[in-house]
Amino acid sequence: MAISAAMAAFRATSQAEGIAKVQDFAAAHGLTVIGTDAARRLVRLSGSVSLCQAAFQIDLNHYIGTNVRFRAYEGALSLPDDLAPYVESVLGLDQRPVAFRKVLMRPQSQALPGYAPNLVGQFYGFPAAQNGAPVCIAIIELGGGYLDSDTATAFAAMGLAPPSVVAVSVDGGGNQPTPDSGADGEVALDIQVAGGVTPGAKLAVYFTPNTDAGFADAISAASQDSGNDPSVMSISWGGPEDGWSAQARATMNSVLQDAASLDISVFVAAGDNLGTDGLNDGKAHVDFPASSPWAVGCGGTAITVSGGSIIREIVWNDGSSGTGGGISDVFAVPAFQAGVQLPPSVNGGKAGRGVPDVAADGSPETGYQIVVNGQTMVVGGTSAVAPLWAGLFALINRTAAKKPGFPLPFLYQNQELFRAITSGSNIATGSTLGYQAGPGWNACAGLGAPRGAEIFKALTATP
Repeated sequence: MAISAAMAAFRATSQAEGIAKVQDFAAAHGLTVIGTDAARRLVRLSGSVSLCQAAFQIDLNHYIGTNVRFRAYEGALSLPDDLAPYVESVLGLDQRPVAFRKVLMRPQSQALPGYAPNLVGQFYGFPAAQNGAPVCIAIIELGGGYLDSDTATAFAAMGLAPPSVVAVSVDGGGNQPTPDSGADGEVALDIQVAGGVTPGAKLAVYFTPNTDAGFADAISAASQDSGNDPSVMSISWGGPEDGWSAQARATMNSVLQDAASLDISVFVAAGDNLGTDGLNDGKAHVDFPASSPWAVGCGGTAITVSGGSIIREIVWNDGSSGTGGGISDVFAVPAFQAGVQLPPSVNGGKAGRGVPDVAADGSPETGYQIVVNGQTMVVGGTSAVAPLWAGLFALINRTAAKKPGFPLPFLYQNQELFRAITSGSNIATGSTLGYQAGPGWNACAGLGAPRGAEIFKALTATP
């Protein structure tokens, strides 16, 4: 949803001085202002490499990473003293890929066939689709694309009509299916899980470049999209907190806070690389933006099903891959976690924001039947958990008299709405870095798996 006219007017006034100073700075350095947006606190500048280097006192170069060539800079960005207090970040000069998809795939087998997404929703007690207000789920994608034929095949297999899927371009991104089934698998997973548990929902897929600027712009664009008007957002991309610059983290956190202020519930995958988040520096790490206090971090479990019901659920840990989670090195303990017994960080005992907040099936062994490039795959990862939870809240928004918006205070105050996950850990084989599950909140599965019907009832009850 877009901000109200009153808020737009307030922001236009409150940001006017800062925008004017940026415009003056641009003019003084030969840069072109190509757009301003007070509601998003955004000014876009353009200029040659030499002009940008001189303006920000940096050295721009091209670099080669793993299978990617990108532009970045050396040196610390510099701004005039009278401008710096108005500027949160300068993004776009560093174009390193900052995020990774949180998806693992395997071919479907007779022994391990996986589950249709709508069936997983039923396992967790998600209600059947209700008549009510139109609802839209925003899905953020930093690569890949989808095929309408895959969507049609997947929903036919679930016995559902295919959803309305709209591709939205942000910063030049687009729906671009490729031979890389991993990237396309991420997009297909998000669409088929979110739509499978929320029949009839509109899905707006925001495609953006995999850069810090692109990621933040996509979240901001979705939050302000009055045309599609999403009330829920699913994000299945992220990276270790240490992999982000401080300014990029700050802006990402700001746009997530904006989404919360607009009553948009944001669900983010917590990572698939256990307690280290895939780094080998001798420390534990949590994934960002799942660690943002304005996002619902989503962890992964492994389920055992019998007779159409979950009879056992443990932390997803395959030894070398499994759910992310832990204690943030960046964000302090938020107010909604003040009453929770958080473990000390394994990185020296520091207190911090605990991740994840919630969990659900994420193991590839017990994963989701997803159609990718014409082939049915079994897909897992915490990437599946974010759209699953987003779908539940879309069902809630369809019928609730008042949308829950930022849901974390409510969820932490009503822990009986969860089934606690008490068995397992996110410690890799041969490592000591990570956390054990246990009663109550834990750094593997958060509050636990959803009691879908109870959560739905609690948030749709007439006040």
